[in-house]
Amino acid sequence: MNPGSVHADENVARLLITCADQPGIISAVSTFLYHHGANITDFDQHTSDLRDGRFFLRLEFQLPGLQQNLDSLRTTFSERVAAQYRMEWSLTPSSEKKRMALMVSRHDHVLMELLWRTMRGDLPAVIPMVISNHDDLRGEVERFGIPYHHIPVQGDDKAAAEKKALELLDGQADLVVLARYMQILSPDFVAAYPQRIINIHHSFLPAFVGANPYQRAWERGVKLIGATSHYVTEDLDQGPIIEQNVARVSHRNSAEDLKRLGQDVEREVLLRAVRCHLEDRVIVHGNKTIVFVK
Repeated sequence: MNPGSVHADENVARLLITCADQPGIISAVSTFLYHHGANITDFDQHTSDLRDGRFFLRLEFQLPGLQQNLDSLRTTFSERVAAQYRMEWSLTPSSEKKRMALMVSRHDHVLMELLWRTMRGDLPAVIPMVISNHDDLRGEVERFGIPYHHIPVQGDDKAAAEKKALELLDGQADLVVLARYMQILSPDFVAAYPQRIINIHHSFLPAFVGANPYQRAWERGVKLIGATSHYVTEDLDQGPIIEQNVARVSHRNSAEDLKRLGQDVEREVLLRAVRCHLEDRVIVHGNKTIVFVK
């Protein structure tokens, strides 16, 4: 459905680890990979505190015959390394594209960015569907050959609408991206995709939360506007932040100028956040994220 131009090496995998910081972790992981014939090609780590801290690690390695040996490699790593250090971990082939469903209302700027980037192979994902509470963007989406599902949300039928959306997503999506979907998701919906729903908020959180932030920012005479991309939790706009950015403005800019500039920032910020998730660069720790950027 989404022909990509980027060829991913089927022998490359990504390993994400978090556990209590203690001596010997790096040695244990690297020794394990060495004895299995793997070559580490990228490595990044972080410790939250020099004493009694939390350890975070992301690495990529190349291993001939990875696909044939992936299950046994996971089992052996779990038994010989992860269990000893009580790790939370994941091991994912880099060639495995995540299924990224998009939800949108009427604003199309971040939606079109994600569609275009994915279709040209710039994002390692496939898009199984777009779900919207309006029918306005059907033509734009279907030109990409992607199914478009219109699920109206009106007053008392919100629970029924969410149920239908979850039925469509079931087994079809690894990640849900709210590409300016202007509905608040229920706790039940969020619980179905923990740390797998990404939102773009049209302000530099925590300032100017809620509706019409650019008008409110203009009224306050701000000098910086921004956007925030975060994982969705039950608490509105309070989930772990993945990416943020700002643009400088002045008294010469109108509210419409702020909106236009802000939409550019939204596109950039959501794209970077989604890319980090797709490339397994994010570890959630409490209400924070560790993001291993390139």
